[in-house]
Order: sequence, then structure tokens, then C-alpha cells
Amino acid sequence: MSTELFSTYSYLLDRTARRVKQYAQRKFNAENYDITVDQWIIIKRLNQNNDLNQTQLAEITGKDTPTLTRIIDLLCKKGLTERRVQPKDRRCFTVHLTELGTQTVEKWTPKMTEIRMKAWENLREDDYINLKRILDTIYNNLDD
Repeated sequence: MSTELFSTYSYLLDRTARRVKQYAQRKFNAENYDITVDQWIIIKRLNQNNDLNQTQLAEITGKDTPTLTRIIDLLCKKGLTERRVQPKDRRCFTVHLTELGTQTVEKWTPKMTEIRMKAWENLREDDYINLKRILDTIYNNLDD
């Protein structure tokens, strides 16, 4: 593949990812949802697997440590998460989704599904399968 094609495809991939995130954030704002898309990603993951340490949470959400720390700080202020010190090592903590956080995820999951499905309108099942295969290949190509 030529460098020019690679550059075009990379741009399209980045542009599309940004558009999906911007669309979701506009919908959040229109519904007066008091969190960002990045914050949603964190509480959604914690709802699936609660009490993760910051390294684990960063890995599964693709966030760097400073960004994740800032997001966790904001979620704690909103009462959606809390930091829990580990009894065996007080220097370590896990991030815990609170009851309010769980209720928030339950309340907003149907709306998030609706928002995410907007991006898939006019696509067929085999489009999704091919895109997933291609994106997985790109992702795995960059594995250290």
C-alpha cells in the first residue's frame, strides 16, 4: 500500500472516531447528562468489572495515566466512583463504582445503545464483520 493511501485511511479512521465521540457528546449535552463520553467509558467498564486498579482501568479503556487520574477525580466528585485503599498495601487503591454510578449506567445504557447504533445505520452485518476484522488487524499490527 502506498504511503499516500495509508495516510488517507488513517485520516478517515481518526476523523470517524472523532465524529462518533462528538455525536455522543452532543447527545449527552442535549439530554443534560452531566458526564462526558470519556467519563461514560470509565463507569461503563467499572460496571462490567468493578474494583480495578488504575493500571488495569487504563489498559482496558485506552487512557493514559494522567488523563485517567483526572477522569477518576471528576467521577469521585460526582459520587459515581470512589477510590478504595487496599488493606494489604495502603499505597494502592482500586476504583469502585458506587451505587449512584451503577444506577447511572443502568439508566443511560439504553440511550448509549441508541447513540452508538446511529453510526451503524445503513450498514449491513457483513460490513460490520469486515470492519471488525480490518480494525483488529490494524490493532494487532501495532502490538508491541
